[in-house]
Amino acid sequence: MAQKSGRIVAVTGNEAVAEALRQVNPDVSAAYPITPATDIMQRFTSFVSDGKVKTEMILVESEHSAMSGCIGASAAGGRVMTATSSQGLALMWEELFIASGTRLPIVMALVNRALSAPLNIHGDHSDGMGARDCGWIQLWSENAQEAYDNTIQAFRIAEHMDIRLPVMVCLDGFIISHSIERIEYIDDDAVSKLVGEYKQLNPLLDLEHPVSYGPLILPDYYMEYRRAHAEVMSKVPGIVLDVAKDFEKISGRKYGLFEAYRLDDAEIGIVILNSAAGTSKDVIDSFREKGIKAGLLKPRLFRPFPYDEIGNALKHLKAICVLDRADAFGGSYGPLFMETASSLYPYKDKPTLINKIYGLGGRDYLPEHAEYAINELVEIAKTGKVKTLKEYIAVRE
Repeated sequence: MAQKSGRIVAVTGNEAVAEALRQVNPDVSAAYPITPATDIMQRFTSFVSDGKVKTEMILVESEHSAMSGCIGASAAGGRVMTATSSQGLALMWEELFIASGTRLPIVMALVNRALSAPLNIHGDHSDGMGARDCGWIQLWSENAQEAYDNTIQAFRIAEHMDIRLPVMVCLDGFIISHSIERIEYIDDDAVSKLVGEYKQLNPLLDLEHPVSYGPLILPDYYMEYRRAHAEVMSKVPGIVLDVAKDFEKISGRKYGLFEAYRLDDAEIGIVILNSAAGTSKDVIDSFREKGIKAGLLKPRLFRPFPYDEIGNALKHLKAICVLDRADAFGGSYGPLFMETASSLYPYKDKPTLINKIYGLGGRDYLPEHAEYAINELVEIAKTGKVKTLKEYIAVRE
C-alpha cells in the first residue's frame, strides 16, 4: 500500500526539480547558467550556501566545462548532477558521448528550448531530440509534478548496477519550467531511502585498485564496445518499471514507460510528448463526449524507445497523428513520428500514420490544434484517404 507523505505546494517546474535535487543531496555538481534552466541551479546553489546540502558546487566558464567537471567527479566516485538547455546542451555535445561511453551515472535536468539560429529562448524539443542518440537515457515530463518525480527516479535508474548510464530529465522550457503548479512533495527521509546510498563502481580515487577511463580503442574492439552499450540499453525499460513500482509505494503515483490515455477502446489516437499532452487530453475528452473514440499515448521513456510496448499499445488503431515539437531537417518526418512508425513496422495490418510539426520556438499549442488533428483522423478512419502525410500547423504561409 502506498504511503503518501510530504507537503503540497505551489511552485514552478524548475523549483520542483531543484527541490528534488536537494532531497537527493548529490556529492558534486558542475553547472553554467542558461535560460530557461538557470533557475534550477540558482536555487540549488542557494541550498549549498545555506548548508541544506553537502554538495561540492563547481562554478565553470561554459557548459562544455560543466559536463567535463561532472564526468571527472563521477569517475572519481561521486553522485553527480547538473542542468542545462538548448545551446548549453549543444556545447556539451562532445562530453555527452564521453559520459555515456564511460558508463557514468550522471543526472541532468534538460529544460527543453529551441536551438539557434535564429536566437530563441522559448521551448521546443530540438535540443533533446538532437541528443537522442548520444547514449543517454531520456525521461520526458508532462508537468512539474512529473519533472519532480522523474528527477528522483532518475538517480535510482542511472545508478543501478546493471545500468550505470547517464539520464536526462526533460521538461518544457517556460511552459513547465516557469509556470506555477500544484506539486506534492515527498518527505526527505522517504526520498533518501528510495535513492539509497551511492554505490561506487571502479572509482578513480580508489588508489588501491587503479583504473583507467576513456582509453584508446581501435577497430578490433570498438564495435564490441558499442554493442555492449546497446545491450545495457535494452535492460533499461525493465529497471525503469522496477523503480516506478518502488516510487509508487512512497508517493501513490504510478508511472510506466508511457501513458495510455483512453486508448484501450480507441479507434484513432494522438502520440505526443510533454506539456502539450495535457492540452490534448482535454480535447480527447471533448471528442469522447461526442461519441468519437479518440485516445492518446504520451511516451515517458524516449531513450531507449520502448518499441515493442508502444507498438502493441497502438496496433489496434485505425489512424494515428504523431505530433512533433522538433523537426528533422532534410529527413522525412519528425523524430517522434519516425520512432512511432518503427514501433508499428512489424505488424502486417498497421494504422495509418500522419505527422504534424507544431510549437517550434515556443509557439502556442492550443486546443484547436489538437481538434484539427483529431478531425483529420476521423476523416482518415472513415475514408482511408490521407491528404497530407506531414504538415506544419499554426504556421504562416
